[in-house]
Amino acid sequence: MIVKAVPRIEAIGAHAWDACANPDAATHNPFLSHAFLAALEDAGTVGPGTGWHPQHLVLEDACGAVSGVMPLYAKTHSQGEYVFDHAWADALARAGGQYYPKLQGAVPFTPVPGRRFLARPGPLEAETEALLARASVAVADRIGASSVHVTFLTEGEWQRVGDAGFLRRTGQQFHWQNGGYATFDDFLGTLASRKRKQLRREREEAQAAVEIFQVTGREITEAHWDAFFAFYMDTGSRKWGRPYLNRRFFSLLGAKLADRCLLVFARRAGQLVAGALNLIGGDCLYGRYWGATEHHPFLHFELCYYQAIDFAIARGLSRVEAGAQGEHKLARGYLPETTYSLHWLADPRLEAAVQRYLTEERREVAEVNALLREHGPFKKGE
Repeated sequence: MIVKAVPRIEAIGAHAWDACANPDAATHNPFLSHAFLAALEDAGTVGPGTGWHPQHLVLEDACGAVSGVMPLYAKTHSQGEYVFDHAWADALARAGGQYYPKLQGAVPFTPVPGRRFLARPGPLEAETEALLARASVAVADRIGASSVHVTFLTEGEWQRVGDAGFLRRTGQQFHWQNGGYATFDDFLGTLASRKRKQLRREREEAQAAVEIFQVTGREITEAHWDAFFAFYMDTGSRKWGRPYLNRRFFSLLGAKLADRCLLVFARRAGQLVAGALNLIGGDCLYGRYWGATEHHPFLHFELCYYQAIDFAIARGLSRVEAGAQGEHKLARGYLPETTYSLHWLADPRLEAAVQRYLTEERREVAEVNALLREHGPFKKGE
Protein backbone atom coordinates (compact mmCIF):
# COMPACT_ATOMS: atom_id res chain seq x y z
CA MET A 1 0.00 0.00 0.00
CA ILE A 2 1.13 3.56 -0.78
CA VAL A 3 -0.27 6.59 1.05
CA LYS A 4 -0.03 10.05 -0.50
CA ALA A 5 -1.02 13.47 0.80
CA VAL A 6 -2.17 15.72 -2.06
CA PRO A 7 -2.67 19.51 -1.97
CA ARG A 8 -5.79 19.56 -4.17
CA ILE A 9 -8.66 17.12 -4.47
CA GLU A 10 -8.47 17.34 -8.27
CA ALA A 11 -5.31 15.19 -7.98
CA ILE A 12 -7.65 12.33 -7.06
CA GLY A 13 -10.13 11.23 -9.71
CA ALA A 14 -13.76 11.96 -8.89
CA HIS A 15 -14.83 8.39 -9.63
CA ALA A 16 -12.14 6.93 -7.37
CA TRP A 17 -12.92 9.36 -4.53
CA ASP A 18 -16.68 8.83 -4.70
CA ALA A 19 -16.30 5.03 -4.83
CA CYS A 20 -14.74 5.33 -1.37
CA ALA A 21 -16.82 8.21 -0.01
CA ASN A 22 -20.29 7.22 -1.22
CA PRO A 23 -20.35 3.58 -2.30
CA ASP A 24 -24.05 3.20 -1.41
CA ALA A 25 -26.60 5.53 -3.05
CA ALA A 26 -29.08 4.82 -0.25
CA THR A 27 -26.84 6.56 2.30
CA HIS A 28 -25.20 9.12 -0.02
CA ASN A 29 -23.67 12.05 1.88
CA PRO A 30 -23.27 15.00 -0.53
CA PHE A 31 -20.77 16.77 1.73
CA LEU A 32 -18.29 13.94 1.31
CA SER A 33 -18.57 13.95 -2.47
CA HIS A 34 -15.69 14.96 -4.71
CA ALA A 35 -17.94 17.63 -6.26
CA PHE A 36 -18.69 19.39 -2.96
CA LEU A 37 -15.12 19.40 -1.69
CA ALA A 38 -13.82 20.48 -5.12
CA ALA A 39 -16.30 23.38 -5.15
CA LEU A 40 -14.84 24.64 -1.86
CA GLU A 41 -11.34 24.58 -3.36
CA ASP A 42 -12.28 25.95 -6.77
CA ALA A 43 -14.11 28.87 -5.16
CA GLY A 44 -11.05 29.71 -3.06
CA THR A 45 -12.88 29.24 0.25
CA VAL A 46 -10.17 26.73 1.24
CA GLY A 47 -6.58 26.87 0.07
CA PRO A 48 -4.03 29.71 0.02
CA GLY A 49 -4.85 32.56 2.37
CA THR A 50 -7.73 30.81 4.13
CA GLY A 51 -5.99 28.85 6.87
CA TRP A 52 -7.39 25.62 5.37
CA HIS A 53 -4.65 23.91 3.33
CA PRO A 54 -5.66 20.55 1.79
CA GLN A 55 -3.55 17.52 2.64
CA HIS A 56 -6.03 14.92 1.42
CA LEU A 57 -4.92 11.34 1.92
CA VAL A 58 -5.19 8.74 -0.83
CA LEU A 59 -4.30 5.10 -0.29
CA GLU A 60 -3.32 3.09 -3.37
CA ASP A 61 -2.46 -0.57 -3.84
CA ALA A 62 0.51 -1.82 -5.85
CA CYS A 63 -1.47 -1.49 -9.09
CA GLY A 64 -2.42 2.14 -8.41
CA ALA A 65 -6.06 1.39 -7.53
CA VAL A 66 -7.47 3.71 -4.86
CA SER A 67 -8.70 1.81 -1.81
CA GLY A 68 -9.19 4.71 0.61
CA VAL A 69 -9.23 8.50 0.90
CA MET A 70 -9.60 11.06 3.67
CA PRO A 71 -10.49 14.78 3.58
CA LEU A 72 -7.64 16.34 5.55
CA TYR A 73 -6.47 19.93 6.01
CA ALA A 74 -3.47 21.62 7.60
CA LYS A 75 -4.84 24.55 9.59
CA THR A 76 -3.41 27.72 11.07
CA HIS A 77 -6.49 28.60 13.16
CA SER A 78 -9.51 26.88 14.73
CA GLN A 79 -12.33 28.57 12.84
CA GLY A 80 -15.14 26.87 10.92
CA GLU A 81 -14.91 23.56 12.79
CA TYR A 82 -17.78 23.58 15.37
CA VAL A 83 -15.79 21.39 17.78
CA PHE A 84 -13.99 23.94 19.87
CA ASP A 85 -10.36 23.53 20.89
CA HIS A 86 -9.37 27.14 21.59
CA ALA A 87 -8.72 26.36 25.27
CA TRP A 88 -6.33 23.57 24.24
CA ALA A 89 -4.43 25.97 21.99
CA ASP A 90 -4.22 28.53 24.80
CA ALA A 91 -3.00 25.92 27.28
CA LEU A 92 -0.20 24.73 24.99
CA ALA A 93 0.84 28.32 24.25
CA ARG A 94 1.05 29.09 27.98
CA ALA A 95 3.24 26.01 28.40
CA GLY A 96 5.60 27.29 25.72
CA GLY A 97 4.37 25.09 22.89
CA GLN A 98 2.93 25.86 19.45
CA TYR A 99 -0.54 24.57 18.59
CA TYR A 100 -0.63 25.61 14.93
CA PRO A 101 -0.34 24.18 12.39
CA LYS A 102 -2.67 21.31 13.20
CA LEU A 103 -4.43 18.76 10.99
CA GLN A 104 -8.20 18.64 10.62
CA GLY A 105 -10.06 15.65 9.17
CA ALA A 106 -13.40 17.24 8.35
CA VAL A 107 -15.71 18.85 5.83
CA PRO A 108 -14.81 22.56 6.10
CA PHE A 109 -17.43 24.85 7.67
CA THR A 110 -19.87 21.94 7.85
CA PRO A 111 -20.82 20.22 11.13
CA VAL A 112 -22.40 17.26 9.36
CA PRO A 113 -21.83 13.74 10.73
CA GLY A 114 -20.48 11.12 8.38
CA ARG A 115 -17.56 8.84 7.65
CA ARG A 116 -14.10 10.40 7.63
CA PHE A 117 -11.79 7.42 7.01
CA LEU A 118 -13.26 6.66 3.61
CA ALA A 119 -12.36 3.06 2.85
CA ARG A 120 -13.66 1.37 -0.27
CA PRO A 121 -15.95 -1.53 0.76
CA GLY A 122 -14.29 -4.93 0.68
CA PRO A 123 -12.18 -7.37 2.65
CA LEU A 124 -9.49 -4.73 3.36
CA GLU A 125 -11.90 -2.05 4.62
CA ALA A 126 -10.85 -2.27 8.29
CA GLU A 127 -7.16 -2.33 7.38
CA THR A 128 -7.58 0.68 5.09
CA GLU A 129 -9.32 2.66 7.83
CA ALA A 130 -6.50 1.92 10.24
CA LEU A 131 -3.85 2.87 7.64
CA LEU A 132 -5.54 6.20 6.98
CA ALA A 133 -5.64 6.96 10.69
CA ARG A 134 -1.93 6.17 11.08
CA ALA A 135 -1.12 8.14 7.93
CA SER A 136 -2.80 11.26 9.34
CA VAL A 137 -0.46 11.08 12.34
CA ALA A 138 2.52 10.54 10.02
CA VAL A 139 1.58 13.67 8.04
CA ALA A 140 1.29 15.63 11.28
CA ASP A 141 4.77 14.52 12.26
CA ARG A 142 6.17 15.37 8.81
CA ILE A 143 4.83 18.93 8.75
CA GLY A 144 5.41 19.60 12.46
CA ALA A 145 1.70 19.76 13.36
CA SER A 146 0.76 19.67 17.02
CA SER A 147 -2.28 17.47 16.60
CA VAL A 148 -4.81 15.68 14.45
CA HIS A 149 -8.55 16.30 14.88
CA VAL A 150 -11.17 14.19 13.12
CA THR A 151 -14.58 15.73 13.68
CA PHE A 152 -18.20 14.60 13.18
CA LEU A 153 -17.22 11.08 12.24
CA THR A 154 -19.38 7.99 12.77
CA GLU A 155 -19.67 6.20 16.10
CA GLY A 156 -18.10 3.06 14.61
CA GLU A 157 -15.01 4.94 13.43
CA TRP A 158 -14.87 6.71 16.79
CA GLN A 159 -14.78 3.39 18.61
CA ARG A 160 -12.32 1.61 16.31
CA VAL A 161 -9.80 4.41 15.78
CA GLY A 162 -10.13 5.50 19.40
CA ASP A 163 -8.94 2.03 20.38
CA ALA A 164 -5.80 2.73 18.32
CA GLY A 165 -4.75 5.69 20.47
CA PHE A 166 -6.85 8.72 19.55
CA LEU A 167 -8.71 10.58 22.32
CA ARG A 168 -12.50 10.37 22.14
CA ARG A 169 -14.81 13.36 22.41
CA THR A 170 -18.59 13.67 22.17
CA GLY A 171 -20.95 16.53 21.38
CA GLN A 172 -24.58 17.23 20.64
CA GLN A 173 -26.83 18.00 17.70
CA PHE A 174 -30.60 17.90 17.18
CA HIS A 175 -32.08 15.67 14.46
CA TRP A 176 -35.64 14.95 13.39
CA GLN A 177 -36.46 11.28 12.83
CA ASN A 178 -39.11 10.21 10.33
CA GLY A 179 -41.45 7.73 12.00
CA GLY A 180 -42.91 6.66 8.67
CA TYR A 181 -45.26 9.66 8.55
CA ALA A 182 -47.46 10.22 5.50
CA THR A 183 -48.14 13.88 6.31
CA PHE A 184 -46.96 16.65 8.63
CA ASP A 185 -50.20 16.18 10.58
CA ASP A 186 -49.20 12.57 11.23
CA PHE A 187 -46.03 13.87 12.85
CA LEU A 188 -48.01 16.45 14.85
CA GLY A 189 -50.19 13.65 16.13
CA THR A 190 -47.22 12.20 18.02
CA LEU A 191 -46.66 15.42 20.00
CA ALA A 192 -48.16 16.37 23.33
CA SER A 193 -51.26 18.52 22.93
CA ARG A 194 -49.64 21.80 24.01
CA LYS A 195 -46.68 21.35 21.67
CA ARG A 196 -48.93 20.32 18.79
CA LYS A 197 -50.96 23.51 19.15
CA GLN A 198 -47.78 25.59 19.38
CA LEU A 199 -46.37 24.21 16.12
CA ARG A 200 -49.67 24.71 14.28
CA ARG A 201 -49.84 28.30 15.46
CA GLU A 202 -46.25 29.01 14.42
CA ARG A 203 -46.82 27.58 10.94
CA GLU A 204 -50.08 29.48 10.45
CA GLU A 205 -48.57 32.80 11.52
CA ALA A 206 -45.48 32.43 9.33
CA GLN A 207 -47.44 31.31 6.27
CA ALA A 208 -49.95 34.14 6.67
CA ALA A 209 -47.16 36.74 6.47
CA VAL A 210 -45.34 35.51 3.35
CA GLU A 211 -45.58 33.16 0.39
CA ILE A 212 -43.29 30.14 0.82
CA PHE A 213 -42.00 27.97 -2.01
CA GLN A 214 -39.26 25.42 -2.70
CA VAL A 215 -36.90 25.06 -5.67
CA THR A 216 -34.46 22.28 -6.50
CA GLY A 217 -32.52 20.85 -9.42
CA ARG A 218 -32.86 22.68 -12.73
CA GLU A 219 -35.40 25.06 -11.22
CA ILE A 220 -32.57 26.84 -9.38
CA THR A 221 -31.24 29.85 -11.27
CA GLU A 222 -28.39 32.28 -10.68
CA ALA A 223 -31.01 34.80 -9.55
CA HIS A 224 -32.00 32.37 -6.80
CA TRP A 225 -28.36 32.07 -5.73
CA ASP A 226 -27.97 35.86 -5.79
CA ALA A 227 -30.92 36.21 -3.43
CA PHE A 228 -29.82 33.41 -1.16
CA PHE A 229 -26.26 34.73 -0.95
CA ALA A 230 -27.57 38.06 0.31
CA PHE A 231 -29.46 36.23 3.06
CA TYR A 232 -26.41 34.11 3.88
CA MET A 233 -24.14 37.19 4.12
CA ASP A 234 -26.57 38.96 6.44
CA THR A 235 -26.71 36.05 8.88
CA GLY A 236 -23.02 35.22 8.58
CA SER A 237 -21.89 38.78 9.17
CA ARG A 238 -23.94 38.98 12.35
CA LYS A 239 -23.05 35.55 13.74
CA TRP A 240 -19.44 34.99 12.66
CA GLY A 241 -18.16 38.45 11.70
CA ARG A 242 -16.84 37.15 8.37
CA PRO A 243 -18.85 34.51 6.48
CA TYR A 244 -16.82 31.52 5.35
CA LEU A 245 -18.26 31.03 1.85
CA ASN A 246 -18.23 33.34 -1.17
CA ARG A 247 -20.68 33.90 -4.00
CA ARG A 248 -18.69 31.78 -6.46
CA PHE A 249 -19.03 28.74 -4.22
CA PHE A 250 -22.81 28.77 -4.51
CA SER A 251 -22.68 28.96 -8.31
CA LEU A 252 -20.30 25.99 -8.35
CA LEU A 253 -22.56 24.13 -5.93
CA GLY A 254 -25.51 24.73 -8.24
CA ALA A 255 -23.53 23.64 -11.29
CA LYS A 256 -22.11 20.48 -9.70
CA LEU A 257 -24.86 19.40 -7.31
CA ALA A 258 -28.11 21.07 -8.37
CA ASP A 259 -30.13 17.89 -7.84
CA ARG A 260 -28.81 17.71 -4.28
CA CYS A 261 -29.79 21.30 -3.45
CA LEU A 262 -33.10 22.40 -1.94
CA LEU A 263 -33.74 26.11 -1.55
CA VAL A 264 -36.74 27.26 0.49
CA PHE A 265 -37.74 30.89 -0.05
CA ALA A 266 -40.18 33.35 1.47
CA ARG A 267 -41.62 36.05 -0.79
CA ARG A 268 -43.64 39.14 0.14
CA ALA A 269 -45.06 41.69 -2.29
CA GLY A 270 -43.14 40.03 -5.12
CA GLN A 271 -39.76 40.25 -3.37
CA LEU A 272 -37.72 37.44 -1.83
CA VAL A 273 -37.26 38.26 1.86
CA ALA A 274 -35.79 35.05 3.33
CA GLY A 275 -34.25 31.77 2.26
CA ALA A 276 -32.81 28.50 3.56
CA LEU A 277 -30.44 26.04 1.89
CA ASN A 278 -30.58 22.27 2.41
CA LEU A 279 -28.64 19.45 0.77
CA ILE A 280 -30.42 16.22 -0.10
CA GLY A 281 -28.72 12.97 0.85
CA GLY A 282 -29.65 9.39 0.15
CA ASP A 283 -31.59 9.03 3.40
CA CYS A 284 -31.30 12.46 5.02
CA LEU A 285 -32.04 16.13 4.43
CA TYR A 286 -29.21 18.32 5.70
CA GLY A 287 -30.19 21.82 6.77
CA ARG A 288 -27.34 24.28 6.31
CA TYR A 289 -27.77 28.06 6.03
CA TRP A 290 -30.56 30.58 6.28
CA GLY A 291 -31.05 34.33 6.30
CA ALA A 292 -33.71 37.04 6.01
CA THR A 293 -33.94 40.72 5.18
CA GLU A 294 -37.29 41.12 6.94
CA HIS A 295 -38.35 39.88 10.35
CA HIS A 296 -41.54 37.84 10.58
CA PRO A 297 -42.45 35.82 13.68
CA PHE A 298 -41.63 32.11 13.40
CA LEU A 299 -40.35 32.44 9.81
CA HIS A 300 -37.02 30.91 10.78
CA PHE A 301 -38.76 27.85 12.23
CA GLU A 302 -40.97 27.50 9.16
CA LEU A 303 -38.23 27.75 6.55
CA CYS A 304 -35.54 25.79 8.38
CA TYR A 305 -37.44 23.15 10.35
CA TYR A 306 -41.04 22.66 9.25
CA GLN A 307 -40.44 22.94 5.50
CA ALA A 308 -37.54 20.49 5.93
CA ILE A 309 -39.87 18.03 7.66
CA ASP A 310 -42.44 18.44 4.87
CA PHE A 311 -39.78 17.66 2.26
CA ALA A 312 -38.38 14.67 4.16
CA ILE A 313 -41.84 13.17 4.54
CA ALA A 314 -42.63 13.69 0.84
CA ARG A 315 -39.31 12.13 -0.23
CA GLY A 316 -39.39 9.32 2.33
CA LEU A 317 -36.12 10.45 3.92
CA SER A 318 -35.36 8.93 7.30
CA ARG A 319 -34.23 12.10 9.09
CA VAL A 320 -33.47 15.81 9.00
CA GLU A 321 -30.19 17.06 10.41
CA ALA A 322 -30.47 20.75 11.21
CA GLY A 323 -26.85 21.60 11.91
CA ALA A 324 -25.06 22.69 15.05
CA GLN A 325 -26.45 24.00 18.34
CA GLY A 326 -29.99 24.98 19.22
CA GLU A 327 -31.96 23.50 22.11
CA HIS A 328 -34.90 25.49 20.70
CA LYS A 329 -35.12 22.70 18.11
CA LEU A 330 -36.24 20.27 20.82
CA ALA A 331 -39.72 21.80 21.09
CA ARG A 332 -40.09 21.37 17.32
CA GLY A 333 -39.52 17.63 17.30
CA TYR A 334 -35.74 17.57 16.83
CA LEU A 335 -34.21 15.30 19.48
CA PRO A 336 -30.62 15.35 20.78
CA GLU A 337 -28.14 13.03 19.11
CA THR A 338 -24.55 12.37 20.14
CA THR A 339 -21.82 13.53 17.78
CA TYR A 340 -18.28 12.15 17.80
CA SER A 341 -14.74 13.41 17.28
CA LEU A 342 -11.22 12.03 17.69
CA HIS A 343 -8.07 13.85 18.70
CA TRP A 344 -4.37 12.96 18.61
CA LEU A 345 -2.01 15.31 20.46
CA ALA A 346 1.75 15.17 20.07
CA ASP A 347 2.57 16.87 23.38
CA PRO A 348 2.16 14.33 26.21
CA ARG A 349 1.42 17.05 28.78
CA LEU A 350 -1.46 18.42 26.73
CA GLU A 351 -2.69 14.93 25.91
CA ALA A 352 -2.91 13.97 29.59
CA ALA A 353 -4.80 17.16 30.50
CA VAL A 354 -7.22 16.87 27.58
CA GLN A 355 -7.89 13.20 28.31
CA ARG A 356 -8.95 14.05 31.88
CA TYR A 357 -11.21 16.81 30.58
CA LEU A 358 -12.81 14.63 27.89
CA THR A 359 -13.69 11.90 30.38
CA GLU A 360 -15.83 14.35 32.34
CA GLU A 361 -17.21 16.01 29.20
CA ARG A 362 -18.42 12.69 27.74
CA ARG A 363 -20.28 11.93 30.97
CA GLU A 364 -21.91 15.37 30.96
CA VAL A 365 -22.95 15.13 27.29
CA ALA A 366 -24.57 11.75 27.91
CA GLU A 367 -26.48 13.03 30.94
CA VAL A 368 -27.73 16.16 29.17
CA ASN A 369 -28.85 14.25 26.09
CA ALA A 370 -30.75 11.72 28.23
CA LEU A 371 -32.42 14.51 30.20
CA LEU A 372 -33.46 16.41 27.07
CA ARG A 373 -34.88 13.28 25.46
CA GLU A 374 -36.90 12.62 28.61
CA HIS A 375 -38.42 16.11 28.40
CA GLY A 376 -38.99 16.09 24.63
CA PRO A 377 -42.24 17.28 23.02
CA PHE A 378 -43.64 13.84 22.24
CA LYS A 379 -46.48 12.12 24.00
CA LYS A 380 -45.33 9.91 26.82
CA GLY A 381 -44.53 6.49 25.43
CA GLU A 382 -43.63 7.81 21.94
